[in-house]
Order: sequence, then C-alpha cells, then structure tokens
Amino acid sequence: MSAGDARTRAVYIISVAAELTGVHPQTLRVYERKGLLAPARTGGMSRRYSDSDLEQIRRVQELTNEGLNLAGVARVLELEAQVERLRRRVEELSQQDSQSTALVRWSHTDR
Repeated sequence: MSAGDARTRAVYIISVAAELTGVHPQTLRVYERKGLLAPARTGGMSRRYSDSDLEQIRRVQELTNEGLNLAGVARVLELEAQVERLRRRVEELSQQDSQSTALVRWSHTDR
C-alpha cells in the first residue's frame, strides 16, 4: 500500500475521529451536512474517517478558530483545492515545456 493509499484509508469510527481531533462527534456530523467532510461509509452506513479526513477536520477547526463561519470555511477550502489543482497543472505544463525544449534542442543538434 502506498503512502497516499494509507492516508486515505478510512479506518476511524466517529468517536475515535472526534477524540483524535478534539471535536465533538455531533460537530463532525454538522461538518458532513455542510459538505465540509465526506467520510466513507460501511455497508451498515457507519462513518469511517481517514487520516486525510482528520487533516480536513483540523483545517476546518483552524479556520473556525480564526473567526470564519462554516460558509466561509467551505469557500476557503474550495479555493485551496482550486489553487492545488492549478499548481499541479502548472507543474505538468512546465514538464511538457521542458520536454519540448529538450526535443527541439536535440532535433537542432541532430543536423
């Protein structure tokens, strides 16, 4: 199992996730209703949280402690996700540009 898989593997029940993050289980349910969390579900519909979910909970708590309401938190999380997607795209384009530049150089030196 890769490190990324381990980080997203949902293993914690709601009471453990709440204890690990210092948040009441009811607060986790509210976060889920507001779309701030999307824990995995078992066949019996019990919530299971991953390490990635715990990081998300801590980020929500950090933002609410700074004075944001849950709507504001949702917007910040959306923007952070968008920035990360754009960052990855820029990296992809930079790699493609580097490969293209190397190919052009190689084709000019081949003559």
